[in-house]
Amino acid sequence: MKKLQASSVRSGKVVTRRGLLKGAAVATGAVAVATASKGLGFPYIGNAEAAKTTTWRIQTSWPGGIGLKLFKDWCNGIKEKTGGELAFKPFGAKDVVGEWQLFDAVKNGVLDAMNPFTLYWAGRMPASVFFSSYPLGLRTEGEWDTFFYGLGGREIARELFAKFDMFYVGHIQHGPNIIHSKVPIRSIDDFKGRKMRVPGGMVAELFSAAGAKTTLLPGSEIFAALEKKTIDVADYVGPAINYALGFHQVTKYISMGPSGFMSIYQPVDLMDLTVGMKQWRALSSRMKHFVECEVHSYSDHHFAGIQKADQEAWKKFEKAGTVVTRLSQRDVDAFTKLAIPLWFKWANKDKNAARVFKIQLDYMMSGSLGYVTPSMIKGQSLKL
Repeated sequence: MKKLQASSVRSGKVVTRRGLLKGAAVATGAVAVATASKGLGFPYIGNAEAAKTTTWRIQTSWPGGIGLKLFKDWCNGIKEKTGGELAFKPFGAKDVVGEWQLFDAVKNGVLDAMNPFTLYWAGRMPASVFFSSYPLGLRTEGEWDTFFYGLGGREIARELFAKFDMFYVGHIQHGPNIIHSKVPIRSIDDFKGRKMRVPGGMVAELFSAAGAKTTLLPGSEIFAALEKKTIDVADYVGPAINYALGFHQVTKYISMGPSGFMSIYQPVDLMDLTVGMKQWRALSSRMKHFVECEVHSYSDHHFAGIQKADQEAWKKFEKAGTVVTRLSQRDVDAFTKLAIPLWFKWANKDKNAARVFKIQLDYMMSGSLGYVTPSMIKGQSLKL
C-alpha cells in the first residue's frame, strides 16, 4: 500500500487532502466540503449513509495530561468530519477495563477499538516488541515511519493482529520515555538494586540485566507506587504527561541519555489504533480509507502537541526543584552490549518476530543509518 499523505504538523505545514473519496461521494450524490477541524485539515464527509451514526467505543492508555486531552479532542471531532456517519466515543485509562485487559476487551467486543502502548502485548505477540520502540533500536520518528509505511511494517502488523480478529489501523507517535527516581541515576551502575517500574518485554529484561529489581505496572498506577515507596525508580512517557501525573511530587530526579539521545531504552515510544475486525469490516471502503488517513494525520498532530507541551513542562520541573541527570556514552555502550542479545532473544521467540526484526536490523545496518555493525552482532543469528 502506498504511503498515505498526511498533515505534516511537525514541519509546520498543513496539507488539506481535498477530494478524498470524491468518486464515491459523487456516486452517492454526496458533497465533500473541505474543512479544517481541530487543526488537522481533513475533509468533512457527508452522504446519505450519515443518517445512522456508527459509534466506536475507544479506550486509550493515557491516564491524564496532554495525551488524554489530545485523544479526546481527536475523538470528539470525528463525527463532524464524517457528517455523522462515524463517531468515536473516548475513554481514558481504566474507564471501562484495566490497561492489561484492553486486548481482550477489543477482541471480545467489550470495546470497539483501543489506543494502547503497543509494547503492552509482548507476552501475547512477541512481534509487538518490534512494533514499538525498544532499547537501542530505531531511534527517530522518521525511522519508524519508514519502517511502517515504507518497509512493510504496517502490513505485517495487520496480518498478525488479524489472527486475533482485530485490525491494526496504524501507529501513533508520541515521543521518548524518561526515568523518574528518588535517587540520582548518573550511570548504569546506579540501577543496581533499585526497585524500578517498567512496561515489560525487552525493556524490563534490559534493566534487570543492569541489576534493577523490575516490576510491571500500567501508567495509571505509577504515582501511587512511588508515593508508597513500593518502587523508587519509574520509567514512563515524556515530561508534560509525567508532570501532569504529579511525578515531581514523589521523585527528585529525572534520568536521560546523553545530550541528543533523550531515551536510550525507548527513544520513540509508540501507540496505535486497533479495531475489532467485525467493526472494521462493517465500514464502507471509503470510510476505511478515511480512518486510515485520519490515524496518520492524528499521529502527527499528537506528536507535535506533546512535544510542545514537553517544552513547557521542563520549566515546571525546574521550578519544582527536579534535578536532571544524564548517562554518558560509556553507559550507552554498556547498555548496547546488554541490549543486542535481547534483540535476538525476542526476535527468535517466533518466526513473525524474527521477520519483523530482520527488516529493522537490515535498516539499522544500512548506509542510511549504520549504527549497527557486523562486529556488534557477531555470533548472533535469526531463526527465520
